[in-house]
Amino acid sequence: WIPAKALLAQELLAQAWQQTLLGEERVRPWPWADTWPVARLRTTDGQSLYVLAGASGASMSFGPGHVSTSAPPGAADNVALAGHRDTHFAFLEYLKPGDVLTLETASTPTRYVVESAEIVHESRVDVLGRTGRSELTLITCFPFDAVVPGGPLRFVVHAAARTPKSPARLRPAARGRSAESPRPGR
Repeated sequence: WIPAKALLAQELLAQAWQQTLLGEERVRPWPWADTWPVARLRTTDGQSLYVLAGASGASMSFGPGHVSTSAPPGAADNVALAGHRDTHFAFLEYLKPGDVLTLETASTPTRYVVESAEIVHESRVDVLGRTGRSELTLITCFPFDAVVPGGPLRFVVHAAARTPKSPARLRPAARGRSAESPRPGR
């Protein structure tokens, strides 16, 4: 029953996300849900995860949750997401510097490049705070192979927003010359 419930939840989350993309707000995937999709995270291995509002245990049963004290998805600041180490965020163990993650909101996608990972005590809430830097912080319990869930350690991945390369600009043309032609005498 649990696997069937999980599959049905993903289908309902996908439908709620599609409605969000069409401009609806706070689309609950089922009538009694206390969360809704706020973004979609695409991973380096092709996974597509719906990010839910809030990082409560109940919402994280269905996907990673947005930590509400961090910047909202799409903001040019530290966006923190939390997920379970044995389900949706199990892939964090295999991320390496240079891997690309994409966080899509209803208005825009942002690409992030993994810079580093660290293991911290759960009391280190500073990793969730706003930094003024466009970054993505992913958090899960550690160690990944722990027999007993929970524990005081967290595995934290830091990724920085990748700004798209701006198109090459042509120099303004001087009278009588095109922008591509070199200046005389050079």
